Amino acid sequence: MTPALVLDAVSHGWPQTGRILEEISLSLLPGESAALVAPSGAGKTTLLHIAALVLTPHAGEVAVAGERPADDRTRTRLRRRRIGLVFQDHRLLSEIDATDNAAPPLLLDGVPADRARAQAVETLLQVGLGQRLRHPVGKLSGGEAQRVAIARALVHQPVLVLADEPTGSLDRATGHAVLDLLLEATRRRGAALLMVAHDREAARRADRRIRRRGGRLHPEA
Repeated sequence: MTPALVLDAVSHGWPQTGRILEEISLSLLPGESAALVAPSGAGKTTLLHIAALVLTPHAGEVAVAGERPADDRTRTRLRRRRIGLVFQDHRLLSEIDATDNAAPPLLLDGVPADRARAQAVETLLQVGLGQRLRHPVGKLSGGEAQRVAIARALVHQPVLVLADEPTGSLDRATGHAVLDLLLEATRRRGAALLMVAHDREAARRADRRIRRRGGRLHPEA
């Protein structure tokens, strides 16, 4: 089985900070999840940006769905078609409805608008928002908005989902429900999930964990 994500001896840093990431190696299979748990400044977001092909590591290589991008065009194509993103603050447009917020990944890839909206509706139904399809996101609860964000991340059938503290802005009970949904949805669709977890309890729900040790991030065995 081809891994959804491979980080091969990835290192990164800046002159003023030194190396934040030191030879990180990680392989995630489809349907597998991993959580990054470390204090601020330990390189969690940097590693997520590298996995998202937004940031090129200073050393090492990244492969998504078996492809190691060698140029910006390939990175853009892989990011658009193979990767889904979930943010802590969901980054949705509050004045438009849930369906139109979930459809953009398909529209950006050239899918006709009617088909993109139909697929967005199907995905929103799968995350339990069948009664909120036409509601402006600004009128949804925090947990509902984050479900829209999860639908947007999944609508184009990515092989890899990257989530940056997806429950960090939610209360405890809502956060647990959203995290359970995210883990189940990615497993069901056969997508790998790499997330930054804001607490260790959330991290324990993932299949694997990556922690800070000796000033660096290290995958647990």
